[in-house]
Amino acid sequence: MFYAVWNSILKLFGEYGASQTDIRLIKYNPEKGLAVIGCSHKALPMVKASIACVTRIGQESAALHVQLISGTLRSLRRKLSEQAKKE
Repeated sequence: MFYAVWNSILKLFGEYGASQTDIRLIKYNPEKGLAVIGCSHKALPMVKASIACVTRIGQESAALHVQLISGTLRSLRRKLSEQAKKE
């Protein structure tokens, strides 16, 4: 999944654009199909656009969606726990 996003960034913005994103995989839960990806706040629009453009992961069709955005991991964890309580 992470490499699909990375390749999408490369295709859309090139190597220079990709180098500006500072993208990293923080956490991945394959059972729930959720990932936490960190990036530079300046590159957030580029990363969101790249995520939306992913249509395949390996040989499988895929659609990725941004569920939450947060400035810090601490507030992201708080938002995720609040969201889980609602469900």
